[in-house]
Amino acid sequence: MPVVNPEKLIGLQKNSEGIRNICILAHVDHGKTSLTDALIATNGIISPKLAGKIRYLDSRPDEQLRGITMESSAISLHFSMLRRSQADEAPSQKEYLINLIDSPGHIDFSSEVSTASRLCDGAVVLVDAVEGVCSQTVTVLRHTWTEHLQPLLVINKIDRLVTELKMSAGEAYTHLSKLLEQVNAVVGSFFQGERMEEDLKWRERVEERVAATAAKEKERADRKAAAPVSEESFESGETLKDDSTSGVYEEKDDESLYFAPERNNVIFSSAVDGWAFTVKQFAALYEKKLGIKRATLEKVLWGDYYLDPKTKRILGHKHLKGRLMKPMFVQLVLDNIWAVYEATTGGSKGKGDPNMVEKITKSLSITLPPHVLRSKDPRVLLTTLFAAWLPLSTALLVSVIEHLPSPPAAQAARLPAMIGSSPGASAVDETIRRALIEFQHTKEDPVVAYVSKMVAVPESELPHNKRRQGALSAEEARELGRKKRAEIAQAQAMAYEANQPDSMAYVTEALDDARIDEKSIDEELGRAEEQKQDPEHLIGFARLYSGVLSVGDEIYVLPPKFSPSSPDAPPEPRKATITALYLLMGRGLEPLTSVPAGVVFGVEGLEGHILKSGTLCTQLPGAVNLAGVSIASQPIVRVALEPTNPSDLDKMITGLRLLEQSDPCAEYEVLESGEHVILTAGELHLERCLKDLRERFARCEIQAGEPIVPYRESIVSAAEMAPPQKKDLSRGTVIAVTTSKQITVRVRVRPLPTSVTEVLEKSAGSIRSFYSGQKNEEDIELDIEDEDDVGENDVTGGPTIAPTSRMTLDTLKTQLKLAFAEAKGERDVWANAVERIATFGPRRVGPNVLIDATKIDCCHRLFEDPHDSKADPSSNDGAQQTTTNQLTPRDLADKISYAFQLATAQGPLCSEPVQGVAVFIEEVTITATPEDDNDNTTRENPGRLTGEVIKTVRDSIRQGFLDWSPRLLLAMYSCEIQASAEVLGRVYGVITRRRGRILSESLKEGTPFFTILSLLPVAESFGFSDEIRKRTSGAASPQLIFQGFETLDQDPFWVPFTEEEIEDLGELADKENVAKRYMDAVRVRKGLFVRGKKLVVNAEKQKTLKR
Repeated sequence: MPVVNPEKLIGLQKNSEGIRNICILAHVDHGKTSLTDALIATNGIISPKLAGKIRYLDSRPDEQLRGITMESSAISLHFSMLRRSQADEAPSQKEYLINLIDSPGHIDFSSEVSTASRLCDGAVVLVDAVEGVCSQTVTVLRHTWTEHLQPLLVINKIDRLVTELKMSAGEAYTHLSKLLEQVNAVVGSFFQGERMEEDLKWRERVEERVAATAAKEKERADRKAAAPVSEESFESGETLKDDSTSGVYEEKDDESLYFAPERNNVIFSSAVDGWAFTVKQFAALYEKKLGIKRATLEKVLWGDYYLDPKTKRILGHKHLKGRLMKPMFVQLVLDNIWAVYEATTGGSKGKGDPNMVEKITKSLSITLPPHVLRSKDPRVLLTTLFAAWLPLSTALLVSVIEHLPSPPAAQAARLPAMIGSSPGASAVDETIRRALIEFQHTKEDPVVAYVSKMVAVPESELPHNKRRQGALSAEEARELGRKKRAEIAQAQAMAYEANQPDSMAYVTEALDDARIDEKSIDEELGRAEEQKQDPEHLIGFARLYSGVLSVGDEIYVLPPKFSPSSPDAPPEPRKATITALYLLMGRGLEPLTSVPAGVVFGVEGLEGHILKSGTLCTQLPGAVNLAGVSIASQPIVRVALEPTNPSDLDKMITGLRLLEQSDPCAEYEVLESGEHVILTAGELHLERCLKDLRERFARCEIQAGEPIVPYRESIVSAAEMAPPQKKDLSRGTVIAVTTSKQITVRVRVRPLPTSVTEVLEKSAGSIRSFYSGQKNEEDIELDIEDEDDVGENDVTGGPTIAPTSRMTLDTLKTQLKLAFAEAKGERDVWANAVERIATFGPRRVGPNVLIDATKIDCCHRLFEDPHDSKADPSSNDGAQQTTTNQLTPRDLADKISYAFQLATAQGPLCSEPVQGVAVFIEEVTITATPEDDNDNTTRENPGRLTGEVIKTVRDSIRQGFLDWSPRLLLAMYSCEIQASAEVLGRVYGVITRRRGRILSESLKEGTPFFTILSLLPVAESFGFSDEIRKRTSGAASPQLIFQGFETLDQDPFWVPFTEEEIEDLGELADKENVAKRYMDAVRVRKGLFVRGKKLVVNAEKQKTLKR
């Protein structure tokens, strides 16, 4: 294959219609990188013989060692083909630029898939023909759906149906049909979910219009009764008529969404053998032979269509009349491919047939080289024959060019939805919106680019630092000579100072070593590299949507939280200067001077401006934030790090910050205890981060502690619970008095119904947006009125909630009412609970509620109308407010709310967040004491009472929590494993030993593989993948996906107290309390007191050897 020069690729960037930005998505080990190798070989970058073996885009050593992709990487490819501009014109040669991104398939690196999909316009989705639809297959299909990417399906590894499963061509066709149905079922579920959501929104709009119509009709009737019909009322009636007839539900056709071979969006391939085909290719092959039009053949080559060999007519299933005939796809396509396998490798027979190979080559008009025919390796013959007949690159790239859109077409379809979902979409400047959607690509147009991630590149890998191949220039030779002469002078000086007899011999050795040859040049460069550390440079992985970006341009860098509605809000966007632009070529970079719109490129100069992702824009007012919507998975595994040598602490901190910037999913934080913690997506991701930290970013030895697993704390009403702490009070009720005896608080703690907890967990984003909208309104009001005494919950006058947040809040209120109504046997307890909710916690968005059950409404209600008189803190509270400066319970509302946040953020079991708890504030009493005369505590200056109230309420909530039966909630992984029947028992044994629970086991139809779904605690998952592979000899590999938290139904404080339990288990309870073990492990790690811990058990007197 001829090598394509980078200059040619750079020239093709100017033709936007000839650009295709695609990403390859699939489950792990479904053949993405092998498929990419075949495409790279077309540009002469690697040999076609090494395609599928070298894995060119897996540039990391650990990627090559493990055989999986860990980082998404991009490469630009050139492809030319003959195309007709119109049907009656002669075909002409057209050139295309393919910007290809290879993404990982492992669940730990799903954030890399998110970054790759946002940059592209189309996606090539691979599915293993044997394994079928797996967990990550569903995930990547969802990515294509949410990002509005045009998908192309590749059914890969069809050779396994021949070589491993020994299927016949007919059985393979049935298997492929079912596989295609499974993929389409996944896509159909996305469409159905979206249509249900649209239907719900449409019904809400119709109800709003009906209510508005009724209100206007009533208003009209009142006006008619009061005065004759005016022109204004007539016009409002006309408008009303138009509104009532405009809400028609629009039906959508989903036929174009599905994969169908007859539409040429399905490719059948074997990347390892280097072949692929579409139905369109075989339709062109058989057009002349069968005398049937190509368009007709494309429609009938897949499906229940049969070819009558006598009449050469195409028959449907109904017209077979009992005859046994093969479908056309089997007869004309699969039989020929199966014949090639049998002739070369032997297929099921085990030995090839040279005569059959000769017949096949003659019928296909293919000439094979003599050395290939004489080769003893049958695979050489197989791959050469397929490369000449059905080359993989041709089938795939032609489909990409014909089926996937160019940047102008893709942006017109994708960008309206992307802009609409961005923060502050209504404030986006119309000029920028038009430039993005209409693909304006001149230098005068606004520049908008999206940076999906930052990639760390060693300085030696940058283009201007790479050593040029060939002889040294005159200037380089002179510089090298100067260095050698300096070495000789230094050696002579050292010998003179030493004044030793062999000093001249030392000088002679130095002169010999100073010879300038090729070897000395390499040694000199090697020593220089050792002496000089190779610093890391952060390169932005970006896509330009409009305008032209050049080196030296100054451009605004917008952070992910930027909103055009408040462009000057902190963190304020800053300008950055573009220092370099690069063409991404897999393992290398090529320098660019400017980049036109529609291109995927690398950008340097953003270090210190972007943490992980961001948007580049030429103007700040009305700018669009394309990085505001993140679909990356959240990290779950935390590990505390420390350097082996304490003096390397600064190096480690600098390395951690570099790692956080260069990894889309890794996060770095410093705990209150001073620990430096890194958060990763999983065990494999953690291993990769530690390797990068030690070898690239920090360059020092680092010790990693035990993984820090998150837990949650909750309470339940169990059948066997200890009696309440105070018999005269109901369970969970605590009456506490502050240290000064001035304030008495009555608190009652109860477990929340499960349905309410689920609603709050799902609505965390809506609650957060409500609080942010409320804060923005407060800031605006403070700026206008210049009032310094307005608190967070004291906003009066003007709307406190944005319209969208108000609707969300009303919906949340309705959902909470329905959830409380589902609580069986507790309806009296939760009556009017929604109206009395003061806040949620922890962090004001968690699944716990603070309910104001006082008679005087001392707390501010969350769902209360701000214009209501009760919401005004200056309103009268009866006898509680006799003078303006007297302290009232309402003045303590913010302290009680803060104490609730503290208590739910750190529970009493092991200081982990609390979940599913309701706290009722039943009474707050302020008692005047003789000391008040000398005290300065007032409404505006509570003094020491602030700390006393917070401490008292927090401790009361914890006491009430422990009055119930406490529970730990474990973080759980959903585990999917594919294994054969031979190793099924070993897989079950490993899962059971690690406290896992089997959910389902199903046999994949047509294969000998079982799919096992199970739940596994995150705390027990470390080393699970390695153990599974060892026990099954590599025959099974798990995929772990974070599922959420699940209650461990065991009281950590349980001890045997009945006679039967003591008789069965003894006083020490021989049965291990797993919940207590988890709780004690967390308490030990946090330095908390562990109850009942014995340092020495069964101690005996030490005996010496003599006695």
